[in-house]
Amino acid sequence: MTFEMIQKLAVGAALAITGTACTQDAPRTPEDLARWSDASLWSMQLTDIDGDRKSLSEYEGRVALVVNVASRCGYTPQYKQLQKLHESMKGRDFVLIGIPSNDFGGQEPGTSEQIKDFCTTRYGVDFPMFQKQQVKAGEKQSDLYALLGTQSGKLPGWNFCKYVVGRDGKVVAFFPSGESPTGSKIRAAIDKALATPAPAPADGDDEGEAKGETRDEG
Repeated sequence: MTFEMIQKLAVGAALAITGTACTQDAPRTPEDLARWSDASLWSMQLTDIDGDRKSLSEYEGRVALVVNVASRCGYTPQYKQLQKLHESMKGRDFVLIGIPSNDFGGQEPGTSEQIKDFCTTRYGVDFPMFQKQQVKAGEKQSDLYALLGTQSGKLPGWNFCKYVVGRDGKVVAFFPSGESPTGSKIRAAIDKALATPAPAPADGDDEGEAKGETRDEG
């Protein structure tokens, strides 16, 4: 392990202890609210870790946990807990979605191939993983995080923040980095969302088609 990697891990560990900057308030301009308040996560199209364009509509009707992940973070061992959660929820209407990000401390510098190799080799990850996204607010922020931030009022301030998304594709809960993926709070939010039926689609509902392509960094 290089000195630079050790230094970044130390920074992440210090932030974990102090709780500094793990959550940020999302900017919610009138334009953001008009575009994203009623949008569904299932209308998004992203590039997966293998480079294939994928519509999240294939998960429509499920409950999702969306996590911004990184390979060199003090929270990186949460991959083990995320995989455990994924395995425990198989057979239920649930999907865990990993979104790598290099926004915080430069802790995800690798290529998609390197990220996939790290996750699968070190932690046996087999839940859906996608290519890197910009989480932070700004001109290059991905549409995914514009939607998540607008609906929750919160954006990650560090790696491994979690959004619970209901069957209707809208955010129902946000959790900071230090909240365990297998802890009681996140599990309670997931179970509550699973107990809530998805609304019946309205006649002529073409939200997914209306949104079309969405911006990511894939």
